[in-house]
Amino acid sequence: MPITLPETLPAFDVLRREGVSVMSPERAARQDIRPLRIGLLNLMPKKIQTENQFARLIGATPLQIDLSLIRMSEHQTKNTAAAHMEAFYRPFQEVKTEKFDGLIITGAPIEHLPFDQVTYWDELTEVFDWTQTHVQSTFGVCWGGMAMIYHFHGVQKHILDQKAFGCFRHRNLAPTSHYLRGFSDDCVIPVSRWTEMRQAEIDAAPGLHTLLGSDEVGPCLVEDPGHRALYIFNHFEYDSDTLKQEYDRDTAAGKLVNVPVNYYPDDNPAKPPLNRWRSHAHLLYGNWINEIYQSTPYDPQHIGR
Repeated sequence: MPITLPETLPAFDVLRREGVSVMSPERAARQDIRPLRIGLLNLMPKKIQTENQFARLIGATPLQIDLSLIRMSEHQTKNTAAAHMEAFYRPFQEVKTEKFDGLIITGAPIEHLPFDQVTYWDELTEVFDWTQTHVQSTFGVCWGGMAMIYHFHGVQKHILDQKAFGCFRHRNLAPTSHYLRGFSDDCVIPVSRWTEMRQAEIDAAPGLHTLLGSDEVGPCLVEDPGHRALYIFNHFEYDSDTLKQEYDRDTAAGKLVNVPVNYYPDDNPAKPPLNRWRSHAHLLYGNWINEIYQSTPYDPQHIGR
């Protein structure tokens, strides 16, 4: 939440330059409060696990959040009970006349496919364009972020020779960004992907700003103010044992998979993993919600105008 200070107080400009959220008394007096509508377009096969992960993060702020679960209209999931989908999800075609303060678009385990070969690609690009008139701020996660940055900027994903798998240190490249308020100079983020985005290609796209990056696994968090969007290619939302579940699943299937880097104590899968990203995960999503709260119109019908 922002701190209210007189604009003429020296601390106002000092804190604002440092990325601290400040608000003048005049602006605070004009603010009305209402619940924020956040949509979750869930493309992951394990719907319930993904719901829990994101709801935990966006529900940790003092603001009231109305979470709406959204699915692609024609795509049918095979990993979640039909009764659950029927009870809690609405297809995009049913919600596209509505306005949302925020939208999270998750990843999907289809990295190996070219974007235009994804069965629901046409509808997903409709979602991307719809966000520009119906969503105040959109957060694309992993494959979802890669798909968005490709759609809006033509930045391609590239197949890796070896899976980026583990917990990698990332540098804070924009300490005064409001999205990184409270972040350390570096942080650990879980990574699990067979593709990468390349910093030089992001730099060549006008208007994009990389906020977090790693020397080992490349750019991570990219701001796209022109499209009111954030793209993150890694997984702050992961539970403590999510990488373990993936590792155990692949080894049980007889696949050759490396032990997740810097995840288990002493790199020993027999030891329980330690969660070293939870605090930064809450900071990032809390900062995102705070930015939405400060920028979104009180009347949702004004969103996107």
